[in-house]
Amino acid sequence: MQTWRVIPDSKDERRGRFIGPATDVPCALGRGGVILEGEKREGDGKTPLGRYPFRQVFYRPDKMSAPVCNLPLSPISPDLGWCDDPKRPEYNQLVRLPFSGSHEKMWRDDSLYDVVLVVGHNDDPPVPGLGSAIFVHVARDGFKPTEGCIALEVLALLALIRTLQKGDQLQVGQL
Repeated sequence: MQTWRVIPDSKDERRGRFIGPATDVPCALGRGGVILEGEKREGDGKTPLGRYPFRQVFYRPDKMSAPVCNLPLSPISPDLGWCDDPKRPEYNQLVRLPFSGSHEKMWRDDSLYDVVLVVGHNDDPPVPGLGSAIFVHVARDGFKPTEGCIALEVLALLALIRTLQKGDQLQVGQL
């Protein structure tokens, strides 16, 4: 089991370094910076500090071939979403669209979710309101901040996914 680390920049917590075996690359973090795991709230735009398992990988089959991966791997389809509605029992879970509760579409017009690594934050079991959809996904140009996720350049993300093993973890911040 390996631990990968995200170290927020001391001058701008919306940016950081993603560090692992033979890896040290820039990353984007939440538009609100970082926050202690227990203080994370839905919609706050903050990346939660803490230690989390990597759960699964999703990819856009119309944009790329299935990445080499040792985690559960699934293609994204236009009818997939991720529930971010704390009032719904499906909170912080993959859902089929159409879906009447608040959700993110997994099939996006931009490239951010062309490949998505799901981080096991607030998912075992999900507690309504404590944050959903913490992913490692593709970064915007210039590593612009995320809504609370961690974003890497696509080639760095694909390299990470190739090396991950079941049981590997992500540590965000110094613990």
